[in-house]
Amino acid sequence: MPRVSSRDNPRLNEAIRLIASSRDRRKSGRCVLEGEHLVRVYVARVGVPETLVVHEEAAQSPAVQALIAATPASRTLIVAESAWRDIPQIAPGITVLAVVAVPEPAAGAAAGFCLLLEDVQDPGNVGSMLRTAAAAGVEQALMSPSCAFAWSPKVLRAAQGAHFHLAISEGVDLVAWARDYEGNVVATVATGGRAVFEADLRDRVALVLGNEGAGISPELLAVAPIHVTVPMPGGFESLNVAAAAAVCLYECIRQRATAAKR
Repeated sequence: MPRVSSRDNPRLNEAIRLIASSRDRRKSGRCVLEGEHLVRVYVARVGVPETLVVHEEAAQSPAVQALIAATPASRTLIVAESAWRDIPQIAPGITVLAVVAVPEPAAGAAAGFCLLLEDVQDPGNVGSMLRTAAAAGVEQALMSPSCAFAWSPKVLRAAQGAHFHLAISEGVDLVAWARDYEGNVVATVATGGRAVFEADLRDRVALVLGNEGAGISPELLAVAPIHVTVPMPGGFESLNVAAAAAVCLYECIRQRATAAKR
């Protein structure tokens, strides 16, 4: 497998460019996974990366050696410390990268447990919600055109591999999708909704979360028959959108588990 001693290697430069440029990521349909954990999840659930990039010292780790063994030598770059040090785009502490194609969601009917994100623009919030959704057993995550790009480095880091447990669709007309959904479309609102713990969330559910400041658009609220609010007896104005998503998703789990016991 090639050993790279300078950053002039074309495939290494490609990885650097994809980390730095949202435009290149969207145009090419590819992204860079940063860190051993993300790469390991990808290999286990999707397959071999297009390019595996490893710091020469990390290559001595048994866990990283397993990733190297799973990747053809022609797709693996071992990068010398001197070259790695000259790449400011790589976050501190990261010693493994993988260039991968963004998985395309399989065509088919809408799932029974979905998460809809409308214009959520903070990458950390998007990644956190995807991570919680994957843990809660959500099958599909659908995102409006103005959401943060799901495959950006910040979202990928925050989601910690959740991307490969979900079918993620971006650029979705959520109003049209919700209008056709055969199940309960449940919109989260800061005030005025039914307490989430009192709503019936046992059956097919598409949970909608909106923009951090503006909330859910009137058009999407109009096609969501159920509006829920997270009670805040402490008197605080609102929850972070990712925290609200966690409360609502796990209330779905609680209700379904209780119904199953009966």
